[in-house]
Amino acid sequence: LEDLRIDLVNPKKFIGIHFFNPVSQLPLVEIIKCEDTDQSAVDIGLEFVRKIGKSPLICKSSEGFVVNRLLGPYMAEAMHLSHDGISIVDIDQAAVDFGMPMGPVELVDTVGIDIALNVSQVLGRAYNREVPSELVKMVDDKKLGKKTGQGFYKWESGKAIKDKPSHADHLPEDIQDRLILPMINEAVSCLNDGIVNDADLLDIGVIFGTGFAPFRGGPIQYAKERGVNNIIETLETLENKYGDRFKPSIGWKMISQIEGKN
Repeated sequence: LEDLRIDLVNPKKFIGIHFFNPVSQLPLVEIIKCEDTDQSAVDIGLEFVRKIGKSPLICKSSEGFVVNRLLGPYMAEAMHLSHDGISIVDIDQAAVDFGMPMGPVELVDTVGIDIALNVSQVLGRAYNREVPSELVKMVDDKKLGKKTGQGFYKWESGKAIKDKPSHADHLPEDIQDRLILPMINEAVSCLNDGIVNDADLLDIGVIFGTGFAPFRGGPIQYAKERGVNNIIETLETLENKYGDRFKPSIGWKMISQIEGKN
């Protein structure tokens, strides 16, 4: 946001309003502010978003804001699982079985491969993340997902053509943790970085913006119910097995302190 407002006469009155696709179905709107943004400008944004029937989430200006920052590692881990020989149908089914409305691969196709590539590049520069090479090649080949009829899936009449998923017994036991825990870890980092100041608001925003399994209460609530120590230990196990992309966020200490007070 700081880059966009640099030439404005009154930069402190500039805010960002970030909708999610499909706009008609996803109720969340991120309202982006800088450290010195006038509260009056934020209030105008809040009033506008509420008047059009959407749910606002105030975020501090940073790459990816909240929702895209969380979805980045979720989608990237799907690519890692694919490299490990897991079919995209099985990857998506594992996410759906957890409670997600659709899997990460179908989500990338739905959003658009070109959009996903752009987001991956922005997040890659900001957080030193690898950009999936598949996305680059698919954009070059004009395979952009649902909107072109071909992405990771073939699309017909607005639906992805899928094979039958494998039985869960034939899949790695850690497939759900590999998909979901990077999102949880990133949510904790967002809190620690002050992108959102309230864990409950973050949970609500992630549910409204990503469809994160509503019955699990959002990423932070899920971590508390499963057990913060269990999440940290599982991330450490995954880090030892698959690499530092699973390194637990330093923000878990804050979550542990909050949990200890309740």
